[in-house]
Amino acid sequence: MKPRVCFDDPVPEAGFETLCTHFAEDPRAYAGAAVPPIWQSSTFVYPDAAAFENRLSDDTPYFEYTRGGNPTTSMLEAKLARLEGGTWGECFASGMGAIGAAINACVHSGAHVVAVRHCYGPTRWYLEHIRRFGVETSFVGGCTPADFAAAMRPETKLLYLESPTSGYFEVPEIEPIAAAARERGITTIFDNSWATPYFQNPLALGCDLVVHSGSKYLGGHGDLVAGVVVGHDQQLRQRIWREAHLGGATLDPFAAWLLIRGLRTLAVRMRWHHENALAIARMLAEHPRVTRVHYPGLESHPQHETAHRQLRGYSSLFSFELKEQTRAAMHRFLDRLKLFHQAVSWGGHDSLAIGGTLFSVDADNPAWLIRLHVGLESADDLIADIRRALEA
Repeated sequence: MKPRVCFDDPVPEAGFETLCTHFAEDPRAYAGAAVPPIWQSSTFVYPDAAAFENRLSDDTPYFEYTRGGNPTTSMLEAKLARLEGGTWGECFASGMGAIGAAINACVHSGAHVVAVRHCYGPTRWYLEHIRRFGVETSFVGGCTPADFAAAMRPETKLLYLESPTSGYFEVPEIEPIAAAARERGITTIFDNSWATPYFQNPLALGCDLVVHSGSKYLGGHGDLVAGVVVGHDQQLRQRIWREAHLGGATLDPFAAWLLIRGLRTLAVRMRWHHENALAIARMLAEHPRVTRVHYPGLESHPQHETAHRQLRGYSSLFSFELKEQTRAAMHRFLDRLKLFHQAVSWGGHDSLAIGGTLFSVDADNPAWLIRLHVGLESADDLIADIRRALEA
């Protein structure tokens, strides 16, 4: 079983920034080091024979093997759970490791899943992949509670949400959709990678599990791959931990330490990401060579009012469409950029751009979206770079 590690809350009513720095950390416990150490060990020594014999009990305080638990990772899990308003967290070696484990813990052969149509691409591929095990998924294109309720069946076991969604950044109404699922005994998983717990807390809106790609904003430096699941229900926790333990998708201690480091500046980074992205989205929305900007922070976004209610701010990932919707025009724009590098992923300090059929869910109707991740550079420099690429 996973060791039960309890961390004192030195300031129960502490603010987000304080929790990022202090929660689950006690320098007195590790020789006064201001930065916690890395427990870079694959195995752990038992204090006596009785401890080994009792290692499978529900309340064991001992670590045994890093695949099942590690002090560095436990510190990170406690901090992430506290930031998301959960009671436990489980970390994984990638965001897809976390997403796959959370989905697996909620479904079985013959089960049905309801998911947002424009979910993260690999998540959609995974939901399509598990059809081979008798799990069927209905993808919902709308954003209203009625759209999702209409897709639910007696055999539906899981509701999978993103808000905003990937690629098109639609904003489904979380609270009533999650409430409808709960009334039917359906578990809700929410991918909160876009907003982070700084801007949104899906557990407080009625979701059962929150997943993150820690590789994105939580890490923030583009130097790690990680995932996390946070929740309240202890039975779900045991099922998810079993998926991690048996599947082997365990976060290594050094990556956990890097993620702890990234969390220390999460609030500061998210505020800057928000300001930069909003300035660039507004510029694009007024540019004559742009036909549409998909950014929930703009008043012109179809679900802006919903986003304003659900979110405390907006992150820096969004998409837009050129008036000339051709592959050649998209390539010309991307190739003229100097400060936005062409790469997948997002959430780091540097600005990135990508486009093409990456975001299309219909091969016969490709969407020529250009997705931008706005980094932490000067907003004026980034705006000038985009203007040059559009107007050259």
